[in-house]
Amino acid sequence: MAHVYQNYVGGEWIAAASGRTFDDVNPADRGDVLGGFPRSESTDVDRAVQAAQEGFARWRRVPAPRRAEVVLRAGQILRQRKEELGRLMTREMGKVLAEALGDVQEGIDTAEYMAGEGRRLFGVQAPCELPQKFGVAIRVPVGVVAAITPGISRWRFPRGRSCPRSSAATPSSSSRPRTRRSWRPGSSRSSPRRGSRAGC
Repeated sequence: MAHVYQNYVGGEWIAAASGRTFDDVNPADRGDVLGGFPRSESTDVDRAVQAAQEGFARWRRVPAPRRAEVVLRAGQILRQRKEELGRLMTREMGKVLAEALGDVQEGIDTAEYMAGEGRRLFGVQAPCELPQKFGVAIRVPVGVVAAITPGISRWRFPRGRSCPRSSAATPSSSSRPRTRRSWRPGSSRSSPRRGSRAGC
């Protein structure tokens, strides 16, 4: 019997509102079921967005360099689990292991790069036409971000396409609800757990 996974919403693992699930099956061995995953619907998305909005109220007060440390820790967790995640992607998608490992490495590289952005969220000082005045622009958190990646790109490179969006949103203080797709849910199941362990 394959493990049945749940959605990670507001720091808790919960089933889809409908209670329905679907099986994620290895395309090379239809008898190899990677797990059961929630068949989420709009109610589940609404719940995730609400939780992200509530979390954003706290997260936006965390200084950008501290948020960047979370991104760096998430990248380090990816590095520690690179082989495991690459093998999971191979089972789930049928892609060759070398390419799957390269996809995980792209996620690691992006997390490490974007972690540096937490120390580079500079504002702008601009001249003003009035004497003894100047204009200042500072970066402020904007809120919950929804990131949608075209299906074929996400299917072929799940780590390499999701990590840049998550890694970029985190230092800039955006909350990001995340959804699983029915065509490769296993590869995304570790993201909430990794983010939580990293300090999100």
